[in-house]
Amino acid sequence: MRAFLCASLAMALAAFAGHAEAHHAFSAAYDSNKPITVTGTVTSVDWVNPHVHINVDSKAEDGAVASWKFEVGSPNGLMRSGWTRNSLKPGDPVTVEGFRSKDGSNLGAAKTITSNGKKLFVDAPTEQ
Repeated sequence: MRAFLCASLAMALAAFAGHAEAHHAFSAAYDSNKPITVTGTVTSVDWVNPHVHINVDSKAEDGAVASWKFEVGSPNGLMRSGWTRNSLKPGDPVTVEGFRSKDGSNLGAAKTITSNGKKLFVDAPTEQ
């Protein structure tokens, strides 16, 4: 019985450690000195813990398309703010204001999202 409890505890701690590693502080991944504004079209919304991700395709002046991924708050936090799974859908036009990732990739932490003239409150993982 004791061996079973120890094994169960070890498995639970291992599972939690993986989740804790995946969840990070804003300053670990994003640079508050690199504000960005991206206008484009939602391609998908990944409604998962610990943060929802909004994927956006943005067209540059030269016609090239850049794919962006924006991190926002948790599903629970967004629902408490009035969001539903249908608040943003593929094809919706958006303007996202936020902060770029420290590594310079097309990844950002959203601060505000405006779609169809409506500004959505973002329970964002920011230090602002």
